[in-house]
Amino acid sequence: MTAEGRIARDRRRFADIVRGHIKKDLRQYVTGSELIGRKGRQLVSIPVPRIELPRLRHGKNGQGQGQGEGQPGGDGQASEGQGNAAAGGEPGQHLLEVELTLEEMAAILGEELELPNIQPRGNARMEVTSRRYTSVSRRGPRSLRHMRRTLKESLKRQISSGTYDPLDPRLVPTADDLRYRASKDVVRPDHAAMILYMMDVSGSMGREQKEIVRLVSFWIDTWLRSQYRSLETRYMVHDAAAKEVDHDTFYRLRESGGTKISSAYALAAELVEAQFPPEEWNVYLFHFSDGDNWSGRDTEKCLGLLRDQLLPSANMFCYGQVKSAYGSGQFMKDLSGALGDDPRVISCEILDRDGILPAIKTFLGKGL
Repeated sequence: MTAEGRIARDRRRFADIVRGHIKKDLRQYVTGSELIGRKGRQLVSIPVPRIELPRLRHGKNGQGQGQGEGQPGGDGQASEGQGNAAAGGEPGQHLLEVELTLEEMAAILGEELELPNIQPRGNARMEVTSRRYTSVSRRGPRSLRHMRRTLKESLKRQISSGTYDPLDPRLVPTADDLRYRASKDVVRPDHAAMILYMMDVSGSMGREQKEIVRLVSFWIDTWLRSQYRSLETRYMVHDAAAKEVDHDTFYRLRESGGTKISSAYALAAELVEAQFPPEEWNVYLFHFSDGDNWSGRDTEKCLGLLRDQLLPSANMFCYGQVKSAYGSGQFMKDLSGALGDDPRVISCEILDRDGILPAIKTFLGKGL
């Protein structure tokens, strides 16, 4: 095996080790807020413990010989420090920062939770253009020089001119022999998906409840982006009234007041009808609340909006109910009682951060 082959083999082995550690501690990464803070544009940095990195040790075994000026009478041994901290009796834990793409993290999440690949519905809405190098040109940058075709042209020229010597087969390309890889734009249809995250920001939703919503939404978004190339994400918040907001506002907004869930469902129905027709879009609706609603009459209005407007346009409607000290939790009972038999409706109770992974599996486990 060549040196390049051994390096590639070792890299694969190391990647498998890292992947195994991440899968083993997946709950820790999913339920911790630090991971989202480390996210870059396409990469996420993960601290992976307990991996010993191989390192080179120079010199022979045994006592080494130092260099430089020493103190008279010194034996070459390090002196004790004068620090104030007490000596520890356990070895330190070394963390290795490993960068993974969000697609790789989605694959690990899917394997661990056994999430099925999603089968998109509807017509192919969007056209995606990709660049493929399928032809050859006489001009181009040096980085795209096609050496095999260049040498082939040089050989053809020498044979046709009678200058080729089989006993001394030297090929010296001229400027006319140079060939370069040329790209061609390939247009193909692509399915598109829209995710709408709705969150209750009334007074009964505390900081921890919103953080749980943030984590669940992040991992759902990561998984769906691995399934769709074209993904539109929208955010909506509500108390007694609903409004569409941007990404940062969705996670940072602090509100108070009463809860009127129908305001969010009515605004969502308007948004889907105006911008995301179901024959062209795969629509996923996620609503998070503590289950406290203004009145039973408003809950009836919510169920009507779901039944008549939202569900006919959506692939899936997911309701996640986070536990709050002030929330009644009644809405989930009413939702399950009225629409629990509809396969497009999935509800889940999230008591704390340990419920994040089960909630993701519940929401995405059917692959709708």
